[in-house]
Amino acid sequence: MIYPTLFRLFLSKLDPETAHHLGMFAIRAASALRLTKLLPKIKTTRVDAMGLHFDGAFGLAAGFDKNAIALRALGEIGFSHVEIGTVTAIPQSGNDAPRLFRLKKDRALINRMGFNNDGAEVVAARLKKLRATKQLLPVIGVNIGKSRVVDIKDAVADYEVSAALLAPYADYIAVNVSSPNTPGLRSLQDVDSLRPILEVVIAKALGKPVLVKIAPDLTDEAVVEVANLAKELNLAGVIGTNTTISREKLVTPAAEVTAMGSGGLSGPPLNVRSIEVLRVLRKNLRPDQVIISVGGVETNEQVQERLNAGANLVQGYTGFVYFGPLWARSVNKN
Repeated sequence: MIYPTLFRLFLSKLDPETAHHLGMFAIRAASALRLTKLLPKIKTTRVDAMGLHFDGAFGLAAGFDKNAIALRALGEIGFSHVEIGTVTAIPQSGNDAPRLFRLKKDRALINRMGFNNDGAEVVAARLKKLRATKQLLPVIGVNIGKSRVVDIKDAVADYEVSAALLAPYADYIAVNVSSPNTPGLRSLQDVDSLRPILEVVIAKALGKPVLVKIAPDLTDEAVVEVANLAKELNLAGVIGTNTTISREKLVTPAAEVTAMGSGGLSGPPLNVRSIEVLRVLRKNLRPDQVIISVGGVETNEQVQERLNAGANLVQGYTGFVYFGPLWARSVNKN
């Protein structure tokens, strides 16, 4: 139990974004030095979905490895799949810091990172180089979003650029229209706005599976509309859910939360709504369409609960911050 002590005494004292970069460096260094190869083998249950083979149901949600710089390392520490990004067609630095906050009493995070990333062209080149090495890698999902400087009315063409550049190196593509940190982005979840975006991504996906990622703040009726659109367009599936703008039922004092400002909330406070969205999706999608359930997952038992409720795969992120580098192994282990 070294990590909880390290987190309490050291990492929790650092700015969260600084701690993230330090953790990313440590994971990559451990892989480069082959220290991750010393980890004992764990037994996992293979999952077949979207024509892909996953060494376990549990993967890493988008937001941790935004630029595809630690894929091998993340696979070695236990994630069956890693969703990189969100990647935008145009490189962008994201919102001003501070933009990442811990709610330690809730084991939650608030982020307003703003899709900081190197851009689709650079990330595509990085993935191409990585693929050429023939290394053993986790399944790679590529999460794409709208560039901040692009007007909402031009979103379709912007997504088209990203999809065309990244599809050759992705195992699947996730269309992100649900982050609360890009102005106007969530309006694209309206089915009339969403349809042309998904159509153009499918056209550029080279036959790779395409999924759409939705917000937990949608009404059940809106979730059903997205599910119906997914059936109409024959999407591979839906990822539910992204972070929430809600601040309900938090243990952290309201004044502290207010002082952190705007952004998406992730972690255990999303658990209940994420499962609700999962159940609505499963009821309204075709049996062959995949659901990747995200939001508040911390344990193997919670992963199993999601699978029993109809998910095909499960993702997490915030638990990585609070439980450390061996977290994925404990969650994916049979």
